[in-house]
Amino acid sequence: MSTHFEVKNVALQNGDRLKVKGVILPDAQRFQIDLGRDKDDLALHFNPRFHDDIDGAVLVCNSKTAGCWGDEKREVYNPLERGTDVKIVLKLEGDMFEVELPDGYEVNFPYRVGMDVINFVRVTGDFKLTSFKIC
Repeated sequence: MSTHFEVKNVALQNGDRLKVKGVILPDAQRFQIDLGRDKDDLALHFNPRFHDDIDGAVLVCNSKTAGCWGDEKREVYNPLERGTDVKIVLKLEGDMFEVELPDGYEVNFPYRVGMDVINFVRVTGDFKLTSFKIC
């Protein structure tokens, strides 16, 4: 069963962390964690893909402004595995997002859009969410 989890009015700011725990489904194709104002204005779209047409297993990051996607950042190293428990930590660090993965690998993505506060969080896709924590 895939996840669709949304939280509005959360107020994430510089220095905050979002910890997401769950299970990547055994037959997962992809899932995503989005941070922004709403579904059309995303400061971070973190999208692990397990069968991408171009790169196979890949980590994709992007941003979206007024419904228009920016340029993707693609990491061809994807340490996430189908059927495993994972903890992903998303950190808001000044002009950068840091996404910490279970093996200690970090993906950095620039804070492209001018949002003082992130108030929308969405986790969706082939992922069973078990825990969600803002600290």
